Amino acid sequence: MNEQTKARIKELQKEKDVVILAHYYVDGEVQEIADYVGDSYYLAKVATTVEQQNILFCGVSFMGESAKLLNAKKHVYMADDGADCPMAHMAEVEKIEEVRKEYPDVAVVCYVNSTAELKAHSDVCVTSSNALKIVKALPNKDIYFIPDYNLAHFIAEQVPEKHFIFNDGFCHVHKSIHSEDVKKAKELHPDALVLAHPECTSDTLALADFIGSTSQIIDYATASDSKKFLICTEMGVFYELMQKNPDKKFFSVGHRQFCPNMKKVSLDKVLEKLEDLKDEVILPEEMCEQAKKPLDEMLRLAQ
Repeated sequence: MNEQTKARIKELQKEKDVVILAHYYVDGEVQEIADYVGDSYYLAKVATTVEQQNILFCGVSFMGESAKLLNAKKHVYMADDGADCPMAHMAEVEKIEEVRKEYPDVAVVCYVNSTAELKAHSDVCVTSSNALKIVKALPNKDIYFIPDYNLAHFIAEQVPEKHFIFNDGFCHVHKSIHSEDVKKAKELHPDALVLAHPECTSDTLALADFIGSTSQIIDYATASDSKKFLICTEMGVFYELMQKNPDKKFFSVGHRQFCPNMKKVSLDKVLEKLEDLKDEVILPEEMCEQAKKPLDEMLRLAQ
């Protein structure tokens, strides 16, 4: 049945001029049929280079918004319209305005894992891989980093010359990877290297041999001479890790490394969306203009 579904997906893609983009955290069988697989910012950027006029995003809603912000003239669709990221909403516009009043020098630094509305009220966006470089490049001493506390804390420790104002957002998947789980997993696999995403809590990061974004974790494991790894991020990444490293072993550190929203995306839902191409991602024009600015500023500073 899956082979029929995959064949039909390919037919409809050609017929309707659709490119399929999939995040590393969706199911492996969805990653397998995608034209491009990557982290959220890579995918939004790839969307600006493809010829197809229709983009089908296999991920969560903020990713579709980012793709739309960078590709205003293209049509963007989500494979599952209900797949959302709780952390993307974990900051408030009112709080941003309060912080601006209290710290006139502040730069509002917005993690790309956020809604278009939050981006529209920010000065610059960052990814987990370029956040350090961009924060260092900012002339501002005061940094209000939204929405993720753990990533902000990880960056703040590396730039002590800046004053950080923290927000209390978090990724429930990464926050639930506890240091005790890592220690137990390390006892079972003492020769395994620990690779962690900076959205994990600081006590978990303290046990890591390497800390990086999803794509950096994949690159590190691929380049490493080690053969065993404990992976502290969402388990969807195991598909790409094993594709690139069939001779290596990858282990999770606990049972909760699972994003139910990402797992809403299935082959059947991809097919269903391709058949009707309904419910396009639409953003108000003014919001698009405002929210694109911090993304453009990120591109400029990340050069």
